[in-house]
Amino acid sequence: MTKIDTQSCVVTGKKDVSVVEQQIDYQGQGTLVKVTRGGICGSDLHYYEHGQVGDFKVREAMVLGHEVVGVVEKSDTDRLKPGQKVALNPSKPCKACKYCLSGDENQCTTMKFFGSAMYFPHINGAFTQYKIVDSDQCIAFDNQVSDRLMVFAEPLAVAIHAVNQAGDIKGKTVFVSGVGPIGSLIVAAAKAKGAKEIVCADLSERCLSLAQEMGANIALDAAKGDFAPYQADKGYFDVSFDASGHPSSIRRCLELTRARGTLVQVGMGGAVNDFPLMMLIAKEINWVGSFRFTEEFNTAVEWLANKTVDPMPLLSAEFPQGDLVEALEFAMDKSKASKVQLVF
Repeated sequence: MTKIDTQSCVVTGKKDVSVVEQQIDYQGQGTLVKVTRGGICGSDLHYYEHGQVGDFKVREAMVLGHEVVGVVEKSDTDRLKPGQKVALNPSKPCKACKYCLSGDENQCTTMKFFGSAMYFPHINGAFTQYKIVDSDQCIAFDNQVSDRLMVFAEPLAVAIHAVNQAGDIKGKTVFVSGVGPIGSLIVAAAKAKGAKEIVCADLSERCLSLAQEMGANIALDAAKGDFAPYQADKGYFDVSFDASGHPSSIRRCLELTRARGTLVQVGMGGAVNDFPLMMLIAKEINWVGSFRFTEEFNTAVEWLANKTVDPMPLLSAEFPQGDLVEALEFAMDKSKASKVQLVF
């Protein structure tokens, strides 16, 4: 048994975060990882700003973070040698429920996901110097690949899963509404999957510029852009992705998606009042949800390692672990921040 002191980034309620000393015991089961970097996600910001995500309130100190990479210290498998760089898959499915057995592990009925207050006790995240994980959550990558790059594995996996939900998009026209980090990575994934043309929309000029760097052919201001050419003849796009969740964004996607096209719902929001149900029905649009990822995490690691996708335009800032509050506050400022990383 090895007792290890670790500095962890914890949230205990609304605007109540700190870096605290914790101790973990490694007893030879799983893999002990020295975390090197972590990317701040929207859920981390919700826990910080509101003390909850949706209905899941923070009721005890919980370690934040699920976009992380690190280095193997010790492991129970010969596959993972000390010093090996790994990306940590934050999903821990039960592997026994009907969804896990059918390969739909992202729908696991008892999923244990890093940094989630869904259960009590909460599931600690990985914004900590040392983390013990199941060995199959460790996806090894070449030690020559930058940690700054590989931190994008988790959000890229989300984007790849979204694109996969649309089926084969090679040679198809694509619209992405809302190009924050996930929307921009959807643009990149769609391009990598062979989309013929990618048009995006957002209210932020900064986000639109980044989306073009990530592969969008045309970027339109969501408030002032001319969408009329894409509305003619029951819509233009074969596939649309709503990465916003705002009712106006969903409506626009329905308007611009051609009859019998596909709309992939990625953005999360509240109730959509006056939903244009008749438009969905009359155009026979296939409206499909997209939630997290399955094997796409491994694909994301591979794509980043071989430079299929370059996410670095999205990296806005880096902060040392001790500057947790400053990092979270900066990440909340959407006029400046896309992705922010913590260095451990």
